[in-house]
Amino acid sequence: MFLGTHNPKLDDKGRLTLPAKFRDALAGGLMVTKGQDHCLYVFPRAEFEQMARKVAEAPFTNEAVRAYQRYLFAGTDEQRPDSQGRVTIVPELRRYAGLSKECVVIGAITRLEIWDSSAWQTYLEDNEENYAKAREEVLPGMF
Repeated sequence: MFLGTHNPKLDDKGRLTLPAKFRDALAGGLMVTKGQDHCLYVFPRAEFEQMARKVAEAPFTNEAVRAYQRYLFAGTDEQRPDSQGRVTIVPELRRYAGLSKECVVIGAITRLEIWDSSAWQTYLEDNEENYAKAREEVLPGMF
């Protein structure tokens, strides 16, 4: 399970050091893809393959399904962390997420999300009030 917030830096070669506590879960390979809200999603390879099977089962005769499949799979890069836990974020994905040197990696249970640090702060500020409302929708009657 991926949890927490971390602040690695993107180096001049486009490499990002993954938080040490996640490296074992990602040692077998990972998939970096365009996420929602202009962040990047990082899935363990097995988790991504499971999701990809579900996406592939959707009827490709549906225009929205084809568009989603194209967007998801064309924007995915397979990586294997090096001995220092670094992965290279390809230029297209860096551009999509607007990544600068300062990044934020958050755990989102089944995936990591990579955000530009200033974009993450803006997202938090813009959505803070929605958190309580979302909790009520996601977990009604729990709290």
